[in-house]
Amino acid sequence: MLEPAAVTAVMRALADPTRRAVFERIAGADEVTVVELTRGSGVTQGAISQHLKSLKLAGLVAERPEGRNVYYRATPGGLEPLADWMSHYGVFWRERFASLRALLGELDAAPAPRKDADR
Repeated sequence: MLEPAAVTAVMRALADPTRRAVFERIAGADEVTVVELTRGSGVTQGAISQHLKSLKLAGLVAERPEGRNVYYRATPGGLEPLADWMSHYGVFWRERFASLRALLGELDAAPAPRKDADR
């Protein structure tokens, strides 16, 4: 069963292009710190921290404090609500495309309209 609140949280979190880029960097690494995420991003450390907070609230990342550093990693099931939602609508669209293919097949098989010589 789809949980609308979880889907909405993930969509909102990933709607921002900077936040999406931060998530992609985290997903591409085992673990990463705020300092590492800030380096080369063109965004302040405070902004990165705010993006991380949104990603954490959406269940997309988890943190592990160690001394002065906090390490972030992608949460394996974080994208699951979005994947479930897309899967649900994937069935919907596959059925529609199958109906469209059938209709187009019927149109191709139908005899072509005759052209009157009078016109």
